[in-house]
Order: sequence, then structure tokens, then C-alpha cells
Amino acid sequence: GSGRRLAAAPPLFMAAGMAAAAAEVEGEEDEAELSLLECRVCFERYGPVGQRRPRNLPCGHVLCWGCVGALGGPEGRRLECPFCRQPCGLAETSDCLPLLQLLEVVGPAGGRLSSALGKSGGAAGQAPASLGLRLTLGGWGSLVNPTGVAACRRSGRLVVAHDGKKRIHVFGPSGSRLQWFGERGDAGNDIKYPLDVTVTSDGHVVVTDGGDHSVKAFDFDGRGVLAIREGFCLPWGLDATPEGEVILTDSEAGALYRLTADFQKGKLKKCQMIRSQLISPRGVAVSQTSGAVVVIEHLKAQGPKNASTRVKIFSAEMDLIGQMDSFGLNLIFPSKIYTTAVAFDKEGRVIVTDVCSQAIICLGKPEEFPIFNPLISHGLSYPVGLTYMANNALAVLDSGDHSVKIYSYT
Repeated sequence: GSGRRLAAAPPLFMAAGMAAAAAEVEGEEDEAELSLLECRVCFERYGPVGQRRPRNLPCGHVLCWGCVGALGGPEGRRLECPFCRQPCGLAETSDCLPLLQLLEVVGPAGGRLSSALGKSGGAAGQAPASLGLRLTLGGWGSLVNPTGVAACRRSGRLVVAHDGKKRIHVFGPSGSRLQWFGERGDAGNDIKYPLDVTVTSDGHVVVTDGGDHSVKAFDFDGRGVLAIREGFCLPWGLDATPEGEVILTDSEAGALYRLTADFQKGKLKKCQMIRSQLISPRGVAVSQTSGAVVVIEHLKAQGPKNASTRVKIFSAEMDLIGQMDSFGLNLIFPSKIYTTAVAFDKEGRVIVTDVCSQAIICLGKPEEFPIFNPLISHGLSYPVGLTYMANNALAVLDSGDHSVKIYSYT
């Protein structure tokens, strides 16, 4: 599409023998920029305020506020996206922050978008935080195809879910392996295929099991205390809230759940669907300060080369406050981003893995989302998990070399 032409456009200063080709590419760039900054319904140029302000629909398409209002009618009824026909309400739309940032960069005169981005860096010029590798845990034989990592904020222990005979490995704060549990088998509390793991505030390890579509909880002694089978289609990602609840994605059902349980007594209190109509949601994280929830949607399933991901941020009340997919990120950032895991740092910033560039990237706080701040840009093979530890160290699960890499701020 136009974003790829923009990103892949050759320099304008070319040898004389390529002048015609350069002119043709420049014409394509002009057309792409015009398309990017116009509402595709009324073909009016987007603006920072009023009826021309760009708005995201839940499906990911963008319209100006005037067209959103016109489609909803004077009664403010539910509307259908004119491109994919997905229904939504006016309250489900949100400001398209990347386009608003582009409008601010380009300015009212409508200068060249590529030139403006070259000057501004699209927020990519910010100096990355200094993170240094402190410790590497696991490796082939110790961890087998690891899928999830979580930290116990109270004890500093690190928990990894993987494909070994005992599916859960527990490491101490210094990196020593304390124990392993979670048998591979067919008994009620056995783990068949772990997808993700989290640790609750009261010290229980909760695992999503794709093998029998359940959620299983253990204490740190490895005793199974609860198995939840609430008709999940494919429970995938999960994270614990400060209150000890668990936020869970169901990738196949396209839903987000909140689980409330008394893990000490092994009793489920409530399983509530808090969001639906998501597209293959997998990774999820909860801010320990604001209660905001960030979810990664996988829009296609053909692998990183052709697939696309979308990051959605919800308030603690589950109102959509920001979203951006791989295509939109590619318009602003230097390369395509395909993210598999997400976390909040202690300041409430969204941190994601990018398997395309084998990097860890900060996308900023929800109110400034998205910015582009690379935190780790080398030394990773295939990062699939993220968690912050009690000492603010960042643990990255790298399935490429079956290890956990722990980084500290220097």
C-alpha cells in the first residue's frame, strides 16, 4: 500500500540517468501522502480540531469526526464501518493520535510528509533508555521452547512456562533455579500445552493451558489449587491486577475476561467477559499504577512476514483510549513492527517485543501513544515474553535460544 511506497521510496537526489524514475516515484509519494491525510469517505483533508479530526473505529479504519457523526445519524445510533461493515457505537471511537501527530509535523501549509518526518523522526529521535544485560538464565535443555514469563513482585522470583517434562520453572532473584513443577500429562492439574503465565499478588502461579482450553493455578510449592474451565475456546495471554484478579485473553473467541478467585481456597468467584469483538487477542498486560489494559491483536495468521499485529489500550473502565496496527506504525517508525508480548513499566509506559527487528521498544504512555523509543536493539533472537521484576529489571523471554535475559538500567 501507500505506506510501503513511502517507507521504501528511493532518495530524491539520484543520478541523471534515473531522473525519470525518481519523478515517477515522487509522484507516487505525493499521491500516497494525499491519500494518507484525507478521509476516505468525504475526501476532505484531516484537521486537528472539529469535524475534520481523524477518529479510529474499533475495526482499525479511520474516518473524520464529521463522517462518523453522519453515519451515526442525529440520534447517535450505532454505525457500520463503510469499508468492512463492522458495527460500533460513537463511544467506541477514539482519536487517531498518529495522524494527529503527522498533521502537527506537516503543518497547515501541507509540506511534504516524508521531509517532515525526516526532520522530526516521528518521535523516533528520543534517546533510548540505557539497559544493560545483567544475567542469562536457562538455555536449550534447561528450557524447551518457552512461551511465557512472569515475576513475583513480592519475592522477586521469576516463573517461566515451557515445553519440558515439568512445565513451570521457578528461578530465584539471583538466577538460581529453585524448583520446577506442573507435570506434562492428562491428570486434572497436569499441564498439556502452556501458553502464558502470571503470578498473582498473593503468590499463586496461573497458567493458560491450550491443550485442554483451561486456566490452572498453583502455589509456589507446585500444588495445583484450581483449574478453571469456563467454556474457553483458546485461553492465551494473562496478567494479574494489583488486586489479585487475572485479566485473560481468549484468542479464538476474540474476548477479554476478568477472573476473580480465592486461590487459597481453590474457589472461582467470578469469570466475567469485559471485552468482545477483538481479533485473535493474545498478549495482555495490566498497568500496576493506573489499571489500564493493553492487548495485542493478531490480524492474520500467516507468520511475521505477512501477518499484522495491532496494539489496543483500554482504560481501567475498559474504554478504548488508543490503538495502532503494524501498517500505521510503519508509517511513522523506521520498520514494520510485529509484536508478540507487551508489558507496562513502573512509569506506566507500554513496552513491546518486535520479532521483526529482534528488539524491545517503548511506545510511551497511553496519553502519548505511540512514540518510538528502542530499549534493546541487539542480542535477541526471537523475543516472545516480557516482565518487569521487583527491582525494576526487565526480563525478556527469548525463545530463539530458549533463555531468559535480564536487563538492568545503568
